[in-house]
Amino acid sequence: MDVIKIMPCLDMKHGRVVKGINFVNLKDAGDPVDNAAFYEREGADELAMLDIAATVEERKTMLEWVKNVSSVIKIPLTVGGGIATLEDIEKVLDAGADKVSMNSAAVKNPDLIRQAAGAFGSDRVTIAIDGKRNGSMPSRFELVIAGGTKPVGKDAVAWALECQELGAGTLLPTSMDGDGTQAGYDLELTRAISDAVTLPVVASGGAGTLEHFYDGVVRGGARVLLAASVFHYRILSIGQVKEYLRSKGLQVNL
Repeated sequence: MDVIKIMPCLDMKHGRVVKGINFVNLKDAGDPVDNAAFYEREGADELAMLDIAATVEERKTMLEWVKNVSSVIKIPLTVGGGIATLEDIEKVLDAGADKVSMNSAAVKNPDLIRQAAGAFGSDRVTIAIDGKRNGSMPSRFELVIAGGTKPVGKDAVAWALECQELGAGTLLPTSMDGDGTQAGYDLELTRAISDAVTLPVVASGGAGTLEHFYDGVVRGGARVLLAASVFHYRILSIGQVKEYLRSKGLQVNL
């Protein structure tokens, strides 16, 4: 049985952690360095930091944020947002990230995944897949990019399979329909992708209760559980989530 990992996520804008609902209506959720240190103390297994405005604002990830956050934690840090070239990846890794997460750039240039895996190793390459319900797609989920602002006319699950074949090490699907709602992970999207690939899948978008985390594993097939609002606003602690999962027979690092 896989050890299930808990991954808080710092969505970044203007140097602060923010959180919205369905990718909009952003509210301040604190300082990234304070949050990162707190989550490591709480028992987080990994941490994600996503510069959510980088692609839309057509700029690169803020390396200073990466340096500041990585300097206060020892757990693996995945950084995403505005990463579009091998040079970008190298800079982010040099700034202290352990992994990079790419979305829009990989969709526009799929060969970037193959190049990145070859240059830095598959285990350092995460592909974020934002999906939105669309009944005309084979999986009923359409791939969207640019912070959820641009549908691309491609099936999200077909893209997940392509990412695996190109050498990605981890997939991070997020349902735009569920993001920030605390109504539970979009299990349909998570399961469709986890069934299609052999890679670790990160459940993301919508966790709000202990049961949602359990469902992400058992019904969604995820091996990593990402959450933001529920941790930022102290609705649940990482310890509570891990203890609950353990009580349900799942393996976690306590």
